[in-house]
Amino acid sequence: MSRYRGPRVRICRRLGDLPGLTRKKSNKQFPAGEHGQHTKKPSEYALRLEEKQKIKFNYGLNEKQLVKNIRTAKKVQGSTGLILLQILEMRLDNTIFRLGLAPTIPAARQLVNHRHILINNHIVSICSYQCKPGDQIKIKNTGKSTKLVKTYLNFPGLAHTPNHLELNKESLIGKVNGIVEREWVALKLNELLVVEYYSRKS
Repeated sequence: MSRYRGPRVRICRRLGDLPGLTRKKSNKQFPAGEHGQHTKKPSEYALRLEEKQKIKFNYGLNEKQLVKNIRTAKKVQGSTGLILLQILEMRLDNTIFRLGLAPTIPAARQLVNHRHILINNHIVSICSYQCKPGDQIKIKNTGKSTKLVKTYLNFPGLAHTPNHLELNKESLIGKVNGIVEREWVALKLNELLVVEYYSRKS
């Protein structure tokens, strides 16, 4: 399955607030579709599927990428759900978004793909790059790159920068000071249901 490129607000109406996907809000209270106003109690499978869909759409992952990240998380000692979230939060595209250098993760991904981003003074064009404590994130020193990011800074996607990151808005230099803590994950979901979803499929 390829990355979703359809209407974003429609997805948010169904799954709830997805800060990484879009800043737009819908005034409609019911999920999209002809059955959106039905309030039938969802099954346990439907609940697990919904949490999985939240992660996929918020972080812009396809099924193969999400499965790969879950397998990686299972190999690390600790809570698989928390480690999965940390892996996704420390991706380069999400880190740029959380620094406020882009209003959404798709916008951050575009900055990376178009080679506007430097990590430790080297251009990195891989969105899934795992940022590490000590990494320095800079905007390429060109008029086009700087102008674009300064425009984004005036309309940040989220109000607060998480405590593992810091940004100098004058020099447009960000720093990674640690690994994200669970309380700073902006997406509201139960990550254990995502792990359960894939555990039951395997």
